[in-house]
Amino acid sequence: MLIFKQGWIRVNIINRFEGIFYVYKGDRAYRKNKLAYSIEYYNKGLALFPKHYTAWYNLGNIYVVYEDYYAAVDAYTEAIKYNPKYVTARMNLGIIQSEKLGNFDAAIEQYNKILDTKYRIWAIPIVFSNKRCSKINKGLAYYNMGRAYRQKAIYLPEENRNLTTPLLLKSADAYEKACKILKKNSDARYNLALDYHLLGNYRDAGKNYCKAIELAPMNYEAHYNLAILLRRMKKFGASIKELEKASLIISTTGVSANTDYIFGILSDVSHSYVDFKADPRYEEMANTDNQEVDSDKKKKKGKKAKNKDEDIDNLLSDDGKVRPSKDLDKIMMKDMSRCAGYAYFRNESNEY
Repeated sequence: MLIFKQGWIRVNIINRFEGIFYVYKGDRAYRKNKLAYSIEYYNKGLALFPKHYTAWYNLGNIYVVYEDYYAAVDAYTEAIKYNPKYVTARMNLGIIQSEKLGNFDAAIEQYNKILDTKYRIWAIPIVFSNKRCSKINKGLAYYNMGRAYRQKAIYLPEENRNLTTPLLLKSADAYEKACKILKKNSDARYNLALDYHLLGNYRDAGKNYCKAIELAPMNYEAHYNLAILLRRMKKFGASIKELEKASLIISTTGVSANTDYIFGILSDVSHSYVDFKADPRYEEMANTDNQEVDSDKKKKKGKKAKNKDEDIDNLLSDDGKVRPSKDLDKIMMKDMSRCAGYAYFRNESNEY
């Protein structure tokens, strides 16, 4: 009996305290970015006390830095084994499975488990509440699930290409749910628009590109993809405006490799616009927006356009140069957030 008690004390008390001590040293090394020491200490600590799930989680993060993704998967899996409600570990595991290892089904399984997890809501009035945190986690799970479904659709083998549309529809559904939770997340809106674009649903694609641009006016990809969408719809004037905005963003960020490509597309669309306007049926084709606008709305629209022109005119000196102004950035950002083609998508059909 004494020997049994000594073994129990060794496993459950002495090993536990020694393990926590090594994990503590691993945490210190981790905070100081001494990752090699962290790995050594965490492994010693976990050998003695394997139930320390935060040590497994940190170890997984370190393996990601070293691009040892299989070891990271093992570490995150151990963290979840000892704490099944460890949401960040499940999220990271899903991202690694999808983004780095191409195990899309395994990633989707993790995101579904996050969504199925029941959380106990803790709240101290004015001081703390975890309700918002758990809600955001669900939004992020839907976001990452949408990405996994789309990647799975893109990388389908040739013999399974018939599954592309169903997978993209699942991706769009996940992003729709993410957008309802992450209301101000421009990336969620942009990715939802991209799904609809791939599905050929140009109306919903355009509307969501515009919402993404409104939330993040300097999103180059949203402006560029919207321009390509408008070109496909033969809305060349609006396409040119969006391409100009995309080229402005690229030129200010210094990505010269993309600048030449953008200007090439802009030139192509400009030529198409000239040819389009030269067509005898131009007036008929240019007025097919399927919109009914009453006179009051027209007046309001005209007033907004006038105000926009006045804002820009106020920035110009007599010789046409830009006048220095504290409102310059504000007015430029406001102009960038306006979607050139939004009017085409409000009541437009998807027949393109």
